[in-house]
Amino acid sequence: MIFLDYCKDVFPETILDFLKLLPFLFLSYLLMELLEHKASDKMMATVHKAGRFGPLLGGALGAVPQCGFAAASSGLYAGGVISLGTLIAIFLSTSDEMLPIMIANGASPLLMGKILLIKVILGILLGFLVDWVLRLCHRNKEAHQHDVSALCEEHACHCERGVLRSALHHTLQIGLFVLLTGLALNTLLFFVGEDALRSLFTSVPVLANALAGLIGLIPNCASSVVITELYLEGLISAGCMFSGLLTGCGVGLLILFRTRKSFKRNLSVLVLLYLLGVLSGILLDACQIGVFLQ
Repeated sequence: MIFLDYCKDVFPETILDFLKLLPFLFLSYLLMELLEHKASDKMMATVHKAGRFGPLLGGALGAVPQCGFAAASSGLYAGGVISLGTLIAIFLSTSDEMLPIMIANGASPLLMGKILLIKVILGILLGFLVDWVLRLCHRNKEAHQHDVSALCEEHACHCERGVLRSALHHTLQIGLFVLLTGLALNTLLFFVGEDALRSLFTSVPVLANALAGLIGLIPNCASSVVITELYLEGLISAGCMFSGLLTGCGVGLLILFRTRKSFKRNLSVLVLLYLLGVLSGILLDACQIGVFLQ
């Protein structure tokens, strides 16, 4: 009976999430291939220069429901197309499953708008801050150490066979990795249960922000679902909710670790995202953001 429920619930959900992600993956890799094969050196330089304003656009795009843009941005960052600040802006503003859950629970459009606005503003400001610090430390080239051609060589995609074929190769390669990982995570959640996550939140209220940030890092939509429901049920504060939602970027980090070989630098992105999300949530609680959301 349990096995039948597992096959009925876990597999369809995992496949559906995978299919929703595929178009974003394909478009991101297609863009990188076009830049590599079709763009002139002058056009490429323009893209890199425009990256200074990337956090502004990234913060706005990240607010689009689901985590597609976060997944796409990981590939673009690994290919050196966008800066670290732009990547952070997208990750922080990504809402994943927050909006569908709030809509399903009858939350007011004003509440959803305020939450999205705060996430976008924080994403943009902190994204610009990250890029500014990197330039100040003379590390502004860090985001472009991996260019598209280098990424292509790392994954042996046979780019000489054409842009579409190369982009499709990248998409299937990374997509399969995401599918298998998502299946493993959904299997774990099926047998452990979301109730275990709920009790974990409420049992350590003092460390709620830090815990919410950790839960948000889980590369699965279940994290944003649990955090959003806990807030709507009044079990966690607004700042705690933001800590979890700001660090939650769906499979964005998962794809980053898969496409970019430098584990140390990938880990630094993860730690930076976690610290920014948790500290922002603590600060928002101190500013009584819950009153603003009412």
